[in-house]
Amino acid sequence: MFSSAVPHKNQHYTELKRNCIKDKTLFEDPEFPATSASLYFRKPPPGFVEWKRPGEIGNDPHLFVEGISSHDLNQGVVGNCWFVAACSCLALKPNLWKKVIPDYSEQEWDPKHPENYAGIFHFQFWVFGEWVDVVVDDRLPTINGELIYCHSKDNNEFWSALLEKAYAKLAGCYESLEGGNTGDAVVDFSGAVAEAIDLEKEAFYEDQNKQDQLFEDLLKVYDRGGIISCSIRAQPHEIELRMANGLVKGHAYSVTAVKKVRLGHGLLAYFKNETIPLIRMRNPWGKTEWKGAWSDSSEEWSKVGDMERGNLGITVEDDGEFWMSFTDWCKLFTDADVCRLINTSLISVHKTWNEVVHFGSWTKNADPLLNRCGGCANHKQTFLQNPQYLFDVTKEEDEVLISLQQRDMKIHRKVGQGENLSIGFGVFKVELNRKYRMHDILTQQCVATSTYINARTVFMRITLQQGRYVIIPTTFKCNVKPDKPKVRCWSSFLGYPQAVTHVYVHGAEGLENQDSTGGADPYVIISCEGRSVKSLIKKDTLQPEFAISGIFYRKNPRKPITVQVWNSNAVKDEFMGQVVLSGLVKDTTDPQRLKLRKQGGQMADEMPGNIGLRIITSTQLTAM
Repeated sequence: MFSSAVPHKNQHYTELKRNCIKDKTLFEDPEFPATSASLYFRKPPPGFVEWKRPGEIGNDPHLFVEGISSHDLNQGVVGNCWFVAACSCLALKPNLWKKVIPDYSEQEWDPKHPENYAGIFHFQFWVFGEWVDVVVDDRLPTINGELIYCHSKDNNEFWSALLEKAYAKLAGCYESLEGGNTGDAVVDFSGAVAEAIDLEKEAFYEDQNKQDQLFEDLLKVYDRGGIISCSIRAQPHEIELRMANGLVKGHAYSVTAVKKVRLGHGLLAYFKNETIPLIRMRNPWGKTEWKGAWSDSSEEWSKVGDMERGNLGITVEDDGEFWMSFTDWCKLFTDADVCRLINTSLISVHKTWNEVVHFGSWTKNADPLLNRCGGCANHKQTFLQNPQYLFDVTKEEDEVLISLQQRDMKIHRKVGQGENLSIGFGVFKVELNRKYRMHDILTQQCVATSTYINARTVFMRITLQQGRYVIIPTTFKCNVKPDKPKVRCWSSFLGYPQAVTHVYVHGAEGLENQDSTGGADPYVIISCEGRSVKSLIKKDTLQPEFAISGIFYRKNPRKPITVQVWNSNAVKDEFMGQVVLSGLVKDTTDPQRLKLRKQGGQMADEMPGNIGLRIITSTQLTAM
């Protein structure tokens, strides 16, 4: 069956299975053998390990028993609750698990055709921007005949144990799965964009408006197929510590529902339409639940009608799943991972996104113009020696999601490494016509800076105004020494630019009335050697703030630069004045306030109004 996934270790599932059936042998994976090296690199499991195939562990083995469910999973002896929590989330989303477990009906045991069983399975994960197909044999590690890692409640169901084995193969061994991040695993299952929310720092429980907005956001994410998980931060000695309220510190929970639950009984409940925001979670242990308000047998459920309770599937048993009020959740949990599935469909009733993925690297080079690891903005002399990515916001205002991801490092834990770099990024609003890298920060505005953290992913959600922007992803530390850039030759076919000029226009004041209401709708155009940039129209003002800039590579620096102000008009736009700038290297680089003049030279007749701007010129083309 055709698959766009890249085969891991160049192992092709269909070909390997066909050969095993033909040779009447069960697959043994040479890339992930049934040895101690596949189990651990430092801490061995607590007992004598035997590798057994599913048929040797339970009778009548299956991938799924009565379908797939978030209740299927229980955590084993390795500290990978984060992975089990992600699997619980995955089980709730058929469109996702059918991608991760491809051809699941073909992979299922077939008692009518036992000859088709070859002891081989495959799973697909989103690895650093592409789907990867991972093949495993079905020899699973056991102690005293029982699975020691992730396993299902039914001892003859094996989808979770085999999925975990494939994930451990990607990480190098099972022990490398200890102490991970649920959001990372969800991204690997889906290709989603992960946002880490610090519930403690944001203090949502203290601000009802912020809390209501967060609930609406999470409700939208959940209803549109996204995945949410959460945890309570712990000190090293508190990992998996059971608290008096039933919650566990340093332990990952999967969110299995986000609901507005209707209060009241009978028809009256529908007329009053009184609701309370609730959230449902599952403990990967399959037991140990919250004991407070809205827990399984709490008195709060008496406020909810029988039909509503039936719709919510309330069960009074210690199965690890429970409800909480959203306020309690915000107060008691400290961290949440929210994974959004980005909707890029052209036809959709929901918001759609334009998505672009760039691959880059932080690389060291003796030539500063080629160096790409200049560190964060603390390192002013080298900060711009980092990768730079340009994008436009074309609407007047739009929401932008930015996700910076580094390669997963778990594979290196076996050799005593595997720590993530501390990474982050800055977002700069730049000249509307900028095509080339920034080499100096002049009037370009840093509109946002992410946190810097040693996580696999750093995420930002921000609303930006129309314009052109540059994202600069960096490591926190700098890996180069500052140096002066050298000029590179430009194409002789296009002419050789002699200078580069940056023009920033802040705004104007005292403009002449242009309409009967005593106002104007001004905009500004900056022009140089046949090229120009134009601002947005500023409605009904005589003191517009343009905050626009342009950058021009000038083949003839003797030709002046003009900055013109125009009034937008339905019939014909009206000229409101201009300034002509020589743009010489020796000219002042300080902010200037200049008188608007009629069309003509620098000394043409004056017109009402002044314009505030700054202009900088350099003969070194990589100076800005």
